Amino acid sequence: MTVPDFELKDINGTKDYRLSDFKGKPLMLTFWVSWCPDCSRDLAAKKTLYEAMSSDQLQIVMIHVPGRETDKSAGLTHYKEKDYPFLSLQDEGQKTYDAFQCMTLPTTAIIDKNGQLEAKFHDKASIQDMMPAVARAVM
Repeated sequence: MTVPDFELKDINGTKDYRLSDFKGKPLMLTFWVSWCPDCSRDLAAKKTLYEAMSSDQLQIVMIHVPGRETDKSAGLTHYKEKDYPFLSLQDEGQKTYDAFQCMTLPTTAIIDKNGQLEAKFHDKASIQDMMPAVARAVM
């Protein structure tokens, strides 16, 4: 699968980001919503990983999917309450989620430093499941 390009605002709506802004370093991209217990568990594990790793090794970025929310403001509230240390972007409804052919939440894409998809993981995958793909992407 070719990695779909995107241009999205951060969750605060202040700055635009494109996929190409993250090229040059491996990227862990996770689609999430506020009401999802699997998302909360997954993002807590990624927060631990983020705090343990150097951001020179791996970029971690979340994409909130408001098209899958019942309350459109819930994502920003959740993001602030959980105090995630990594960037969250705001999808346009679920346009980017659909472009990445996501079927579940959370969905995580591991993208290597050249912008190629290394692997994609669905809702039941653990950080341990993702680490071999992260290791390959970092090489």
